This record gives sequence, C-alpha cells and structure tokens, in this order.
Amino acid sequence: MSADPSARTSSNGARSNGAGPAGEGRTLRLGGMALRNGLLIHGPTSWAVAVRAPDGTIEVGSGPKPIFARGRLGSVPLLRGPLRLAEALAVIPLVRLSVGAARLPLEDRSVVAAAIASTAASGALRRVWPPTVGREAAVAVLGALPAVTALRDRDLAAYHGVEHKAIGGYESGTDPTEVPKEHQRCGSNLIAPMLALSIIGQVAAERLARKPGPVTRALAAAGGVGIAVELFAFAERNPDSVVGRAVHGPGHEIQRRFSTREPTAEQLEVGVAALSEVLRAEGQAADPPD
Repeated sequence: MSADPSARTSSNGARSNGAGPAGEGRTLRLGGMALRNGLLIHGPTSWAVAVRAPDGTIEVGSGPKPIFARGRLGSVPLLRGPLRLAEALAVIPLVRLSVGAARLPLEDRSVVAAAIASTAASGALRRVWPPTVGREAAVAVLGALPAVTALRDRDLAAYHGVEHKAIGGYESGTDPTEVPKEHQRCGSNLIAPMLALSIIGQVAAERLARKPGPVTRALAAAGGVGIAVELFAFAERNPDSVVGRAVHGPGHEIQRRFSTREPTAEQLEVGVAALSEVLRAEGQAADPPD
C-alpha cells in the first residue's frame, strides 16, 4: 500500500482530462478530499493522492481502499451513509503513511487550536445553558470552527476547486480548466442538513434521556449523519425537487463564496496526476495481472 518514494509525474504524462485505462468504456464514481498541497481521490476500490513536494515535483501514491459497506450493510438506509463516510476517513491515515509530503487539512496549529477551543466552548455551553434549540445551534456553529479555520488557507480552498474540476472534467469528458469549481456531489451539500439534524438530534437526546452521555449523543449524531446522507442521495437523484433545491442551494453557495477558489495551472497539474493515478489503480484492480 505504500507509495514508491521515487514516483513522480507531470502533466506531460497524462491527458488533459486525466483519462486513463479505467476511464475508457465506463465512468467511475469518484470522490475526493483537498489537501493543503495536493489532492486525494478515491474510487470504488482504490485511492490515489498527488501532492506538490517541497522541491516542486509531484509525488504520487495509491492503494486499495478499505471497504466497510459490504453486502447487505451497503444497502441498509441510514447505515450505508455513515459506513461510506467511514471508508473515506479510513483512507486518510493511509495517505499520510504512504506519501510523506502530504499535508492534511487539519495539519495546522491554528486548526488544532480551533478544535480544542471549539470542544471546550461546546462543553461549557452544555453545562450552563438549558437544552434548547438555541444552545444546540450554538454548539453546531462552534463545531464548524475548525473547518472554517482550515479554509482560511488559500491553497486548501484552491485544491478543493482542483478536486471538483478534475472529477467534473473526467465525468463530462472535458478539460478540467473548462469545468466549474463547484460540484453537485460536494460534501458542502451535507452541511445544511447535518447542522439541522444535529440540532434536532441533540435536543431530542436531552429530552428523551435523563442524563445523555457520550454514547447517547454519538448515537444521535450518527442518526443525523445517516438521514443527511439519505437526503443528499435523494437530492442527487431528484435535483429539481424541493429537497434537491434545499440541499444543493446552500451547498452551492458555500462552494461558490467560501470553500473553493480557482486553482492555478500548477495546482491543476497536481489534480490531473491524482486523477490519472486513481484511474490506473482502479483499472489494475479491475483487471489484475495473471
């Protein structure tokens, strides 16, 4: 699973839309995560990362993706969403171990400080403020503080745009430079429903349990995530429905105004490298050597 430390690539080694062996004949469903100096992309069975190393070269790595939503578990409503999110999160330590130059979104002192402050402030609010919608709304806003702090990094926001352009270009068969920096399947679309459901779930936990502890709150949070992902999937299938507009509207504005920036040509080059590598890895997984 470890990447070859000598692996390097450039835009000269990939077509402009990142097409590769797995991209011919079928379109894979891809997801991703912006890094501070590159891009992580994961497909059905594999992940790949490309980062800009301190010496200016592009370091690439890939490996098999952990799969939690297997068999029946992958089709159970409310459970399949959290399991697939867990799969995406499980890739992160593999990336860090495989590609030493990769810098994760939360790998910053200011973000760590924001996370500590957010946790402390949330705990204090729950101790002094009665369980109300207002209190849980304040806690939910505090919970977003680390992400807001991370996105102050212009490179991270630009690589978020790279993610959308690389994947969007692959899906539409066009050059990534011609694709918008916003994408319909972006996790930003989960923010509004997850905030709303988090507030509802935590208030319900307070009122239904005498002394809700970490387990009760975690179960309420997991239920909210499950419902939010189901709404996300429904919105993707029915973008013109009331639910579709309610999910995509705030998510698109978050992307447009705040969480993405137009990347440079050098940053897009890194995105093309990540896309080419994940398509190569997926092609190899689909057709393993004898």
